[in-house]
Amino acid sequence: MVLGARGATTAGAGAVEIVRLGGLWRVTRPWHPALRPYVRSYVGYWEAVATPYEARLVPTGRATLLISLAEPFSQVRRLGVRGGDSGSIGSLVVGLEDRPAICTHPGGQEAIRVEFTPLGAYRLFGMPMSELTNLAVGVRDVLGPEAGELVERMAATPDWAARFDLLDAALLARLEFGPRPTPEVGHAWHLLSGSAGTIPIARIAAEVGWSQGYLSRRFTQQIGLTPKASARVLRFRHAVALLGRGAASLADISTACGFYDQAHLNREFRAIAGTTPGQMTAARRVEGAVALTTSADSSKTEEERGG
Repeated sequence: MVLGARGATTAGAGAVEIVRLGGLWRVTRPWHPALRPYVRSYVGYWEAVATPYEARLVPTGRATLLISLAEPFSQVRRLGVRGGDSGSIGSLVVGLEDRPAICTHPGGQEAIRVEFTPLGAYRLFGMPMSELTNLAVGVRDVLGPEAGELVERMAATPDWAARFDLLDAALLARLEFGPRPTPEVGHAWHLLSGSAGTIPIARIAAEVGWSQGYLSRRFTQQIGLTPKASARVLRFRHAVALLGRGAASLADISTACGFYDQAHLNREFRAIAGTTPGQMTAARRVEGAVALTTSADSSKTEEERGG
């Protein structure tokens, strides 16, 4: 049994668990079984003390749905993308990314963040994932006006179990009728992600029986990034994971992740994350974000940092 800061007591199998980690109250419960093939992270949170923050978002190889239940972001600004500044934005959808973004928040954040596999997002969002690449888009623009109504109902419901129930029902309804990924694309993603981005694209094309050009077009439509760009992000994420363990040198990590050498590793970190491996290791990370300020650094939890 856990007594949350908002006075919500939960107990029993599948119950909501509320714990304080650093500057956040964090809310979890087991995912609905029908969501498990599509979801990789599902967590609610609110700030113990409202604190303005700024953070650098780095690619995760996942698509994100963020339900904002309180203050919106001041902006989410994608680096190196023309027109990549969202302006003030509340609940949002983020497609797959291969470059960093800067997000700023005035403090007082309360939200539920759900991360999907790329093909899970394709089925949920019901649109070409290529239309969401490197973008943060308002939830109504992706999921329709009913998504806005859902957010309002969740924000008006103080009970976290009821909030999760509302969100689960909405996700399950969309998954039931969403488009099914092409089997060849599903197999290509399985091969690429299973190798952490090291398998040659030509080999994937040969195994699924498509030309590389056709594979690239269909893959990009349903995943959001080309196979080559996806491979870069997957290698980057593998390197980040190895850095987090702290058990290998940069030279060893470069070899293990399929980089030509350490210089290649450094170049990819700068291109994909806007930082260096050393800076990434030293910084605290929040849901794949590297803190840029002390306030951002202190307001989030380690598990949400996606390292």
